[in-house]
Amino acid sequence: MQKEKIILFDLDGTLIDSVESIYESCCVACEKNHIQIPTLDSVRKVIGYTLEDMFFTLGACDNNINFCVEAYRLYYKSIYLQKTKMLPNATKSIQIASGFSRLGIVTTKTAKYSKELLEYLGILEYFEVIIGIEDVKFPKPHKEPILKALEKMNANILDYKVFMIGDTILDVQSAIDAKVFPIGVRSGYGDYEALNKVCEDLFEDTLEALEYIKTL
Repeated sequence: MQKEKIILFDLDGTLIDSVESIYESCCVACEKNHIQIPTLDSVRKVIGYTLEDMFFTLGACDNNINFCVEAYRLYYKSIYLQKTKMLPNATKSIQIASGFSRLGIVTTKTAKYSKELLEYLGILEYFEVIIGIEDVKFPKPHKEPILKALEKMNANILDYKVFMIGDTILDVQSAIDAKVFPIGVRSGYGDYEALNKVCEDLFEDTLEALEYIKTL
């Protein structure tokens, strides 16, 4: 069956609950670099941004941002598989989506860790492409990650209805700039009032979003 839709998913807060692993890794990196330990809420607000932007917001300066990122990654890779889980309904959403759409992942995580994580969670097989931070020059909110995913899928945007599902304004802006359909979900860490101002289609989670996309 020819599939006429492409659905690109963000990861953190859209398909997976990664707060524990991200927060713990941030705290370790901040402690090692003599930065005030952040609150959970302050970290939640910057999930989805690049690690450099995250640590700058959390108080790092130009001199120690790279050290923070290095410390974060070193600790994160030791815990991320055990301390990340699928969000409620996310696995079901992916299974449903795969029945009528081609699927991909567009994330600011590294593609390497994303693939290992998705394999560990038992869902890697559903995705044709995983675009991570190392695959692009300009991450979300730039359009490049979405366009790169479509290029890797050998998909002409004129031949498909293309959707980007994410929980932050970064995902929505990337979709708008790439001229694909932005779909917002409230399951994650984004500012939903801000998200609602720029995204007309906003749902509780990916399952609700998928039920809507099926009708289009």
